Amino acid sequence: MEYIIGQSRAAQRPAGGLIDEAGAPAMASAAAHNDAGMIVDGNQDTFMQDVLEASRTMPVLVDFWATWCGPCKQLTPVLEKIVRSAGGRVKLVKIDVDANRALAQQLAQVGLPLQSIPLVAAFWQGQILDLFQGAQPESEIKRFVEGLLQAAGGGSMPAADLIAAARAALDAGSAEEAAGLYSQTIEIEPENPAAWGGLTRALIAMGDEDAAEAALADVPAKIAEHAEITGARAALDLKREGRKAAEAAEELRRRLAANPADHEARYELAAALNAAGLRQEAADELLSIMRQDRGWNDDAARLQLIRLFEAWGHDDPATLQARRRMSSLLFS
Repeated sequence: MEYIIGQSRAAQRPAGGLIDEAGAPAMASAAAHNDAGMIVDGNQDTFMQDVLEASRTMPVLVDFWATWCGPCKQLTPVLEKIVRSAGGRVKLVKIDVDANRALAQQLAQVGLPLQSIPLVAAFWQGQILDLFQGAQPESEIKRFVEGLLQAAGGGSMPAADLIAAARAALDAGSAEEAAGLYSQTIEIEPENPAAWGGLTRALIAMGDEDAAEAALADVPAKIAEHAEITGARAALDLKREGRKAAEAAEELRRRLAANPADHEARYELAAALNAAGLRQEAADELLSIMRQDRGWNDDAARLQLIRLFEAWGHDDPATLQARRRMSSLLFS
């Protein structure tokens, strides 16, 4: 999948283990929590309540699928992603046509072409408003849902809501979903610094530093020096620096064990810890240098801490805690 950014492409590369097995359960749990009844498995007994009655208050997409249907397996995850990004404005009900043959026959009698799946039908006010068949590109499905929302009077999802949903997805570890939401925001507001900064951070979290660099290159000149952009740029620089330092982390620890006053080793170890996501530990090492030799290397430890604050975000809990500790050192 690719995200179009300005006139260039910041490509997502999910292959290569973006989520390891240890992280998958937590992400699955977070996704299930965020669904909050907006994505459900329906059947012929619950169809009236899940679809017809629910469509009186919000648009409902019904995904008709079967276990043997290859295109269905491609389509359903895309539908789920788009419904989540809609922030509670649309519901998705998934119906296995093989397990619910009586319902499928009944719906076929009223004109639904269920002989060919996948089929997605949009219900509003108890009636079928629109439908499409076959696996469609994500962009087409987004347009379909936007049209459904507008027809139902819900309008497009505003940029502020997209940003909030993207941040929640990134915090939950779903970087790919967050990148998609940030890209949608950029389509609505091309000069939104929070969207560009967030997209860059999401791509960094996905391990796609080339795409993150491409996103930064596409940032409109008007917002290039906004704090959101400079922070994202610092995050990318630190990620690259930290990866190099991480390769030598064990040697750095050995150097410190032999000589705790080896500030250069401690400085490089902080970069490795930050690259590994150990923010507080990285701050600890830099603060340790400041305690031992506040002016070491032209104040390098303090300046690096400030770079970390920019990269983490000024309201990040690790930033707030480390800044308090740094202030107590500087003003004690």
